[in-house]
Amino acid sequence: MPFTKFTNLDFDQIKTQIKSYLRANSDFKDFDFDGSNFSALIDTLAYNTYITAFNSNMVVNESFLDSATIRENVVSLARNIGYVPRSRSAAKAQISFSYNTTSTSSTAVLSAGLVCIGTVENTNYLFSIPNDISTTIVNGVATFNNIDVFQGTFLRKQFAVDGSLDQRFLLDNSFIDSSTIVVRVADLNDTSFGREYSLANNILNINSTSEIYLIQEVKDERYELLFGDGYFGKKLNNGDKITATYIVTDGKDGNGPKNFAYAGRVVDDLGNPIVPSSDVVVTTNISAQNGGDIESVDSIKYFAPRIYASQYRAVTARDYEAIIQSIYPNTESVAVVGGEELDPPEFGQVLISIKPKNGDYVSDFDKQNIQSKLKNYALSGINQKIIDLKVLYVEIDSAIYFNSSQVSDVNGVKSKVLSVLNTFSRSNINKFGGRFKYSKLGQIIDGSDNSITSNITRVIIRRNMKCLLNQSAQYELCYGNTFKKNPNGFNIKSTGFTLANQSGTLYFTDVPDATGDMGVLSVVRESSESNEFTVVVKSAGTIDYKKGEIIVNTLNITSTIAANDIIEIQAFPDSNDVIGLKDLYLSFSVANSTINMIRDTISSGEQISGVGYKTTSSYLNGSLKRGDTSTATATLSTSTTSNTTTTTTTSTSSGSTSSGGGY
Repeated sequence: MPFTKFTNLDFDQIKTQIKSYLRANSDFKDFDFDGSNFSALIDTLAYNTYITAFNSNMVVNESFLDSATIRENVVSLARNIGYVPRSRSAAKAQISFSYNTTSTSSTAVLSAGLVCIGTVENTNYLFSIPNDISTTIVNGVATFNNIDVFQGTFLRKQFAVDGSLDQRFLLDNSFIDSSTIVVRVADLNDTSFGREYSLANNILNINSTSEIYLIQEVKDERYELLFGDGYFGKKLNNGDKITATYIVTDGKDGNGPKNFAYAGRVVDDLGNPIVPSSDVVVTTNISAQNGGDIESVDSIKYFAPRIYASQYRAVTARDYEAIIQSIYPNTESVAVVGGEELDPPEFGQVLISIKPKNGDYVSDFDKQNIQSKLKNYALSGINQKIIDLKVLYVEIDSAIYFNSSQVSDVNGVKSKVLSVLNTFSRSNINKFGGRFKYSKLGQIIDGSDNSITSNITRVIIRRNMKCLLNQSAQYELCYGNTFKKNPNGFNIKSTGFTLANQSGTLYFTDVPDATGDMGVLSVVRESSESNEFTVVVKSAGTIDYKKGEIIVNTLNITSTIAANDIIEIQAFPDSNDVIGLKDLYLSFSVANSTINMIRDTISSGEQISGVGYKTTSSYLNGSLKRGDTSTATATLSTSTTSNTTTTTTTSTSSGSTSSGGGY
């Protein structure tokens, strides 16, 4: 009989291979397997083989970190290389309040546990503190300033050490924020909760008397406490009492509350309650933020090997990425640029830019905290600097042609396009080092609905310039991508702003010099005539088209049309493929993109000959002002000679458009 090799897990193929194997035996050569009761036995054998093969395959897959899918197995494999997955993180707010009392005590203690209740969208969330906070009572007032409160419920768990080898110290609850765990150990003679033990992330610099503990995730997203053995860390004795306190949190659901109602407990230094003599009013310093979910399986599989490879030191960019993710769980994306890559170089410097999950900027407090923790990993002589996020926005201006004979609701087609664009933005674009791939964009637009026949899409890149109002300042914007330049200028467009000693709303524009690689940035004012502009500052800065850099000379900007003191400055990239280089966070801004739905009269049969078919220019420069839908483009008069003149620019038509059949 020939040997049959089973190489797949498909039931039908296994069954076919069994039949082929049996037919190789002369006794079953012409046997009708399907028409006999023997078929039931073959089905049973095939089913048993299928189940066995499937289980064997799963066992092998779950034995390796790359292929494991069950969380408990992934966590266990990561534990083997010393990686502890990030727990849920409680949303944190900062509050202050004054506590009026008639107590004669000199000290007031805000007890660990519930402090206040926050409200957002008609939902209440509990906020607690993991440790007691003491303050002095002055003139009958106890003031608690800048108190960090954590969203969640404060719980306590106690263990009695019995010395058995199989004793485990498991915390009962899931959804714990591990950063709020406080562990105290008391001996037989201690009437209090005992001495506080510190959490150790590794066994470096630990001796036999170090009062430390470790944690590890176990089944059902719970945590187990581990203690020393007398060699690495102090060993527990029989009869010792362990008290663990922690906060169980709702994670990211707890973000948002900014209004708080006091619900805490204040006692004196003897533990006696202190009753307030008036209502306690809570002042919110920082609203609740930075709450997050437990680390996902995919994240564990990605970062565990990298943390292991870093060996608790930050040298390479990958080291920094992995370490920052572990010390600041709210990290969405990280960019690390060595000082030698800067222009001019800054040796011995490491610039770090972080995109948090919530919002665009890392708070000053979090910056200081991250830098402080990075010192434990950094090499001597290397300085780390956390810089604010620099976002390079990518926008599109797309004319999408559709067959009107296949469409009953053009808005429905447009909604499908917007939906696939939002999905596309989350794929591999919105991050440091993200890439906007023009060819894929065209494919997903055409494939979003069967009625779409084609699209003509122009790409725009934008940076937001944060202005220092009412003070003279210089600005530099790096786009990291070469600008496409029209020799006539007006490649740079901006939103409106005002200058000191200048009337009206002003805009930035540009004129290339003779070399073509550089240009002059100018400030213009729109005249009363439509699409006519007057130059008020001829030389307001420089443009490096090749490097994709804009330098704004000293200007005193007094206001901006855009919110948050922002001037939006856009350019056209020389390549429709855009990349976020160095510390630029690439973001595909679908909300600020323009989608024009245009009837394809040839495909619909309205104009088979193509006579009257409206085309859309692929290179239309458009209006001078950003956000203006006008298709006219401005040209600068050659009579301009001075730095601040009243030179007039006029508009001329540029290219044909498809305004006639659009929606």
